[in-house]
Amino acid sequence: MSDQGADAHDASLPRQRALSRWDNEGGAGPNGPQADTTVVEDKVPMPENNAAELGALHIRVIALENLVISLLSMVSDQQLEQAREMASYISPRPGFTHHPLTTHAAAHMVDLVERASRFRNRASS
Repeated sequence: MSDQGADAHDASLPRQRALSRWDNEGGAGPNGPQADTTVVEDKVPMPENNAAELGALHIRVIALENLVISLLSMVSDQQLEQAREMASYISPRPGFTHHPLTTHAAAHMVDLVERASRFRNRASS
């Protein structure tokens, strides 16, 4: 009987540590995190995603993209330009290595703005 209580306590320890970090955003203060407090033993194992979960995630991303396009189609020209400009903030800075995912994400942001612009032009005619 006492073994079950000890097992439950051991299993809840990583969860308690993770929840305790929520109070201060993982140790972030006004000057950012002061030290890396994550220890290999503190990491909670993440379950692998199966095909059904990945499919559901893919559907959600598609839905969110279409929602963003819909919302962008109703904003001002200045706001569309600001959204385009935001893509440049995630693009690699001069002198730094171009990471394919970063480059792709920036291009995808611009693509969303362009798709919204086309939708906006059709709605106004």
